Formats: sequence, C-alpha cells, structure tokens
Amino acid sequence: MANINELKLAKDLIKFPSITPKDAGAINFLSKQLRSLGFTCKILEFKDKKSKPIKNLYARLGKKSPNLCYAGHTDVVPPGNIEDWTVNPFKPSIKKNHLIGRGANDMKSSIACFVSAVSKFLKKGEFNGSISFLITGDEEGFAINGTKKVVEYLKKRKEKIDFCIVGEPTNPNKLGEMIKIGRRGSLSGKIEISGVQGHVAYPHLSNNPINTLVSICKKLKQKKLDKGNKNFQPSNLEFTAINVNNKAHNVIPARATAQFNIRYNNFHNANSLKKKINLIVKNICKSNKCNFKIQFIANGDSFLTKPERTIFMAKKIIKKVTKITPKFSTTGGTSDARFIRKIAPCLEFGLVNKTMHKVDECVSLSDLKNLTKIYHDILEEYFKWVFTK
Repeated sequence: MANINELKLAKDLIKFPSITPKDAGAINFLSKQLRSLGFTCKILEFKDKKSKPIKNLYARLGKKSPNLCYAGHTDVVPPGNIEDWTVNPFKPSIKKNHLIGRGANDMKSSIACFVSAVSKFLKKGEFNGSISFLITGDEEGFAINGTKKVVEYLKKRKEKIDFCIVGEPTNPNKLGEMIKIGRRGSLSGKIEISGVQGHVAYPHLSNNPINTLVSICKKLKQKKLDKGNKNFQPSNLEFTAINVNNKAHNVIPARATAQFNIRYNNFHNANSLKKKINLIVKNICKSNKCNFKIQFIANGDSFLTKPERTIFMAKKIIKKVTKITPKFSTTGGTSDARFIRKIAPCLEFGLVNKTMHKVDECVSLSDLKNLTKIYHDILEEYFKWVFTK
C-alpha cells in the first residue's frame, strides 16, 4: 500500500472545477484514491424539485467501533474574474512555497492532508476500529442535498460515528491558533411591506411602505439581542439588502422589502427569534396601517461541543507540532458541523483561512506537511487509548 502525498493529491483535486453544484469528477476521483487504501465507498446522489443533484461520498475502512470520521467538501466557490488571478485557478501552481488554486485553502488541501495521514497510518498495520470520510459537494451552496442528507442516510442505516473531525480552515493567521468547538446559528429573513401606491404630490392619498420599513429596520438594529457569554460572541442582526424596485421619481411605491441575517448564540433558537421579529414588525405595521409578509430560512441553530478527552488530545498534538497553543472558539460562519453534531461530537481544525474565497487562494507547503502530521498523530493517539476510556 503506497503512501499518498498530500501535495500531489491537493493539486489533483484542485484541477477539478467543482463549483457548486457541479462535481466535475472530484468525488469519483477521491473515491478511487480511498478505494486504493481499502475503503468501501458509497457515492450518494441527492436531489429535489427545486435544486440540482449533488454527489456526496461516505467511505469507511473497518467494521469495528470506534469510528473516527473526517468530514469535508470538494465543492468550491466561483473564482471570479480569471484575469485577476496570477495563475489559472484550476491549474494549481507553486509560487514562493505556496500552492495556489481555487480550493487550495477551502478545503481540498485539508482533504488531501487527511487522506495522506491515513495512508501513512495504515502502513503501521491493523488497528482496532474504523476510519471514515464524509465528503459533500454541497457546502458552499444551499447545503440542501449535501451533508444534511448524508447524515439522515447514516441515521437510517444506524451507522455510528464516534467522533468527527471537520477539516474547515479554522486558523486566522497561523496553523495551530484555533480549534472550533461550536458555531453560532444562522437565520435569514425577508420582510415585505405593502402600502398604498400614489403620486408624491398627494402623500395623504397614499401609504408609503418605505417609511414603515425604515422604522422596522431602525427598531431591529436598536434591539440588542444579548451580550454574549464565555463560549459565544454577542448575537448580531445585519441587513443585507433593501429593495423598492421603483424607477419613477414621482411615484410612491406599493411595496418595499428588506433582507437580513442573524448570527445568534445559545441564548436563542430560530423559533424564539422568529417570534421576536414578527412581534416588532406586526406592531409597527399596525400603527402605520400597512400589511406585511416575512419569509424565514433557518440555516441551523447554534451548538457547542463540550471539550472532552478527544478534543484535549487534539489540542495537545496541535501544540506539539506547531508550537502554538490553540484556543477553543465558536467564531465565524456556519459549517457542516451543524449537521454532523446531531449524530456525533465534533471539532473543526484545518488550514489558515486568510485567503479562502479570494483571488489567488493559497496554502503554504509547510502548513500542508504540518497538518498531515497533526492528522496522522491524532489517528495514532485516538486508536491507541480510545479503549482505555
């Protein structure tokens, strides 16, 4: 069984232009690599009426417990203007000891590091337990047909995962700075206010929905949701778009809309926030004699994995390899850990996230080697002492 080199595999994966929802062959290629290591691979394709089909992969080596899983995604965001890049984003290049390409940072290189770590770990012979991969092609998109449905599939099959490492880029500046042990929740919404259209010279014959919408926006921004706590930063509501679609200067519009997103901690859940927003909008619309509609999209509640033996073990290994003591954090956006945590405790640790989604996205070659070392040592330590719990 040959060692799989993390740099070569990262370059090979970057070559696939797997922009969500397109897979472009990335999942099949990764599956082939894992089969060469002895994994049983199941490619899972999910779709529904409102979205395009998405390929996912669940691969497992071994039948015994415990099952240590690695989770990641092969899909990437669009490169933007190709002319802004110094290289072709899907022809990986090495410059100044950095691998450059779309997905180099988020997160094809992390996948390559864990596969490489597994290949080195297996060289040492049999182990008691199982290793698995949960890989999706729908993390950067709507996340409808990705990890969420894979988790549902695993639950139906009574497939147990004992612990999961999510390989998202977690470090702000240097490898080793941060382990994510939770995330804030995310709730998006769209408020539509309906007034009475009319001529600007006769405002008393109209009811301008913009005035009502401005009052609502002001009230929602003034309302402090909380002050945060020891595990989470304060919750925040941000408006992301305000639209009227009125090109006439002399017409009071009939409708006005605003989009918003709330990132919230464990003082709240999606339903409690919906009730608060509905009440504020309802009261202002009632006093202004306007009608309203609110559409909500709940992207997952906040969660926190209580630090335990596996997490402290990972922290110790990260410090040993990087000479940096990582801190536990719940900052940043959402991740697929919000789905996985329903079936297994998890931590998130990967590369430095400074260039993710940017032009000339890159990762340092030394970070690739060190992350592979960290993953390898976690595998060794996990299966060494897990039965002594």
